[in-house]
Amino acid sequence: MFGNLSGWDDTIVALATPAGVGAIGVIRLSGNKAIEIVSRHFKSKNLLSQPTHTAHVGLLRTEDNVLDEVVVTLFKAPKSYTGEDVVEISCHGSNYILEQVIQVMVQSGARLAKPGEFTQRAFLKGKLDLTQAEAVADLIASNTESSRNAALHNIRGGFSAVLKSLRDQLIQFSSLIELELDFSQEDVEFADRTRLYRLIQEAQVSVKGLMDSFRLGNVIKQGVSVAIVGKPNAGKSTLLNALLKENRAIVSDIAGTTRDTIEEVLNIDGILFRLIDTAGIRESKDAIEVIGVEKSLEKMKTADLVLYLFDAGEMTLGELEAASLIVKEHNPQFILVGNKVDAIGVEQASQKFAGADILFIAAKEGLNMEILKTRLTEKVLQGVVQTESTIVTNARHYEALQQVAGTLEEILKGMNAQLPGDLLALDIRRCLHFLGEITGEITNEDRLDYIFSKFCIGK
Repeated sequence: MFGNLSGWDDTIVALATPAGVGAIGVIRLSGNKAIEIVSRHFKSKNLLSQPTHTAHVGLLRTEDNVLDEVVVTLFKAPKSYTGEDVVEISCHGSNYILEQVIQVMVQSGARLAKPGEFTQRAFLKGKLDLTQAEAVADLIASNTESSRNAALHNIRGGFSAVLKSLRDQLIQFSSLIELELDFSQEDVEFADRTRLYRLIQEAQVSVKGLMDSFRLGNVIKQGVSVAIVGKPNAGKSTLLNALLKENRAIVSDIAGTTRDTIEEVLNIDGILFRLIDTAGIRESKDAIEVIGVEKSLEKMKTADLVLYLFDAGEMTLGELEAASLIVKEHNPQFILVGNKVDAIGVEQASQKFAGADILFIAAKEGLNMEILKTRLTEKVLQGVVQTESTIVTNARHYEALQQVAGTLEEILKGMNAQLPGDLLALDIRRCLHFLGEITGEITNEDRLDYIFSKFCIGK
C-alpha cells in the first residue's frame, strides 16, 4: 500500500497529556528502541525482561540527577496502540520535570513526534484504518454526547464495516468480469449480471444514506449557528438570557440597546447551538446602530438557522408577512417566534396570526422555552433519528462518497447499455478506488501527512 516504510522505524516521544501544570503528566514513546531508551534511565527493574501491559514504579534519572519518581507502563508490539513497542512514563505534572524528561529521551535516541504521528503509525501498522484514525481526532475534539457517540461508533469500525462489505463484493464481481476477458473467445459469463445489478442498486441506497447523514454529522461535529433577529425591543436579549438561564445580554426597555452581536453556546440534547443575539433591524440615523444592523443582516445570511422574534402584541399580520419575506430572502431556514404573548394571551395571539406557523413564547416569564428548544432540535434534525447507525461527519469522506455515487451511476448506465466486460470492469475499479481512498487502502504519503498534521501532538 505504501511501499517502503523505512523512516517509520525510529523511536518518537511526546507529551500525551495537555500542556500545563497538573497532578500528572504522561510522556509517550513509540518505536523499536522505546523500551531500551527508557531502561537506560530507569534502574529499578530490567524493563527489557518485563512482560507487556505491566506498570513499574521507580526513579527516573540521569547519571548525575534524579529526574522524578515515576510509573513506567509497557505495551510491547504488536499489542499496543501503534503496533510498536510503546512506553508511557507517568510523571508529576510540573512543566519543568516534563520538559527535562523529554529532553533526556531525545538525547538518548528518540526524536520529537510530529502531530498525529502515533495514530499515523497505528494506521501504517494496520491497527486502524483511515476512517478509524480520523475518528480518534474527532473523539478528542468531541464536546457533546452526540459527537462522542458518533466518533466512538466510527472508531469501533462502524463506517469501515459498511464500506468493506461493499468493496469486497465489488472486488469479487470485478475479478469475475476480468476473468471473463481471458475466455473472451469462448463467450462465457462468470459474473451474474442480475446479481451485480441488484448489488449496485443496493449500494446506491447505502451510499445515498451515508451522504444524507453528512448534514446531521456536520451539525453534530460543528454545531449550529442560530441568529436571533427582529425589530428593536422585540426581546431578543431577554430570549438569549432565558435560553442560557443567565443574564448574558443587557436587557432594557430602550429600543436599540444591543449595538453589536453577542454569541453564546447552548447544548440542547447533545447538539451545540451557537446563539447569536443581533442588533435590532430598523432604519436608523445612529452611525453605530447602522453598523450593528448591517452585521445583523450578515449574520442572518451566514447562520444555519434564524429565529425571527417579534412582539406579538405590536406586530400586525401584514407586517409579519412582509418581515417573513425579507428573512426568507436572507435565509430559508427560519422559525417565527411571537414574544410577549403573556400581555395578550396565547389564544388571542393565535387568532390574530391565524394560518401562520408561529411559536408563541414569553421570554421574560420563561413560557414555552422548552418547547422552543424542542423546535430548534426538530428543525435541525428534520426527522433524522440519532441511533447507532453510521453518521458521516468528515468532509473528506463526503466528497469521496460523492465520487462513489457517480461511479455507481456509471456502472448502471454501462450495464443498461450492455457495455463490454473490460469497460464495465474499468468503472468498477474506479468505484473501488474512491472507496479505498476513504478507508486508506488507496492513498499517498502527502495525503496522509496532511490528514494527521491536524491531530494534536502526543496522539
